[in-house]
Amino acid sequence: MRFDQLGLSAPLLQAIADRGYRKPSAIQAAAIPAILAGRDLMATARTGTGKTAAFTLPVLQRLSEGDDAGRPHRIRALLLTPTRELAAQVADSVAKYAAYLSLRCAAVYGGVKSDPQVAALRQGTDILVATPGRLLDLYQQGALAFTALDILVLDEADRMLDMGFIEDIRRILEVLPPRRQNLMFSATFSGDTRALARTILRKPLELSVSPANATAVGVEQCLYPVDKKRKSALLLELIVQNDWWKVLVFTRTRQGANRVAQALEQAGVHALAIHSDKSQHARTRALAGFKAGEVRVLVATDIAARGLDIGQLPRVLNFDLPGVAEDYVHRIGRTGRAGSTGRAYSLVCADEIRQLNAIEQLIQRHIPRDYIGGFEPVHEVPRSAPLRMPVRSRRPAARKPSGATRSGRSGPAAAGRRRDAGSSRRPRRGRRGGARQGQ
Repeated sequence: MRFDQLGLSAPLLQAIADRGYRKPSAIQAAAIPAILAGRDLMATARTGTGKTAAFTLPVLQRLSEGDDAGRPHRIRALLLTPTRELAAQVADSVAKYAAYLSLRCAAVYGGVKSDPQVAALRQGTDILVATPGRLLDLYQQGALAFTALDILVLDEADRMLDMGFIEDIRRILEVLPPRRQNLMFSATFSGDTRALARTILRKPLELSVSPANATAVGVEQCLYPVDKKRKSALLLELIVQNDWWKVLVFTRTRQGANRVAQALEQAGVHALAIHSDKSQHARTRALAGFKAGEVRVLVATDIAARGLDIGQLPRVLNFDLPGVAEDYVHRIGRTGRAGSTGRAYSLVCADEIRQLNAIEQLIQRHIPRDYIGGFEPVHEVPRSAPLRMPVRSRRPAARKPSGATRSGRSGPAAAGRRRDAGSSRRPRRGRRGGARQGQ
């Protein structure tokens, strides 16, 4: 299938061609016609599969062709995102796809002064990308109104609930016009997210692309057992000995991110940390430097696990395993995006076996283990627990886990079920296998 077969207008097709895209992804091919038809939508797809374009393109077309197209620069589409970085990236995508349309886009989010954002709103905007907290602040100040709103998009909906935005979202819903098109996109849909969906969506079409919580096919995964106190030394060894550049490292805490970045800097490896304690200016500058190749290592907490779109990111590394298994999927989804390949490494100590078992159960495979000479742990990481078949969902199963499936009912397509015969058998000691392959 080609983009010109999806019913998109010539200006949008030109913008798509400018970006070098030729064929739509599975989620784009399934979602775009449905949104153009005016359906409410609940869509799940693995990270890196083009969800942003899947809703941005048809939203732009609907706004450019709607009854109010002749009365522009009123907020007619509201795109809610959980983080500042994601809001900025979505707004950037909207601006690029709208290059040949007379539509304006603005973004409002916290961590920066609101005055420039208020000024942009006063000039008028058709599409507003926002984080919930800053949106409510500006609404209460009278800086914006939603009387003309036609479309609401919740991007990374489950992440917004994980971050505690449920009350903000409910307050926002109370001030929106009841007659509107509603779109919910996410990599996963938890029970809480589905409960929220039932209060928002009207007879939604459900799309599921790829099994829920599946890791990208193009991402090679490996874990290195190591004692907790030697993780920093092993990280430095991997980076220096393999001449790694552009490494995204995840830690569980903000303090941990700072410590890892400082240790690397002291060892002569340029690294910066990005987390919620950093100012928006510092976070933006660190991300820009990392994308440009000026920063060798970016150390992040899970605030960056979703939303960061870093082109040609060859590898990610989990310095700590996440406390929530689903976050592992989102972390390693930063690499191997849009059909490319990537590698994901994890440094695992003995007291992280509970998190490791939860991750392996979620993704239904054992992550291969490898050992680095001189870093074999004194406290061995226990063998992984046997994989259990996931509990069968009462909701309808996906018919084709590898492609897009559709359902008119508001229940998720059940995750594809696949057991991997992976083993936690200890490989040959002293081998750097996997490390050098990630160069």
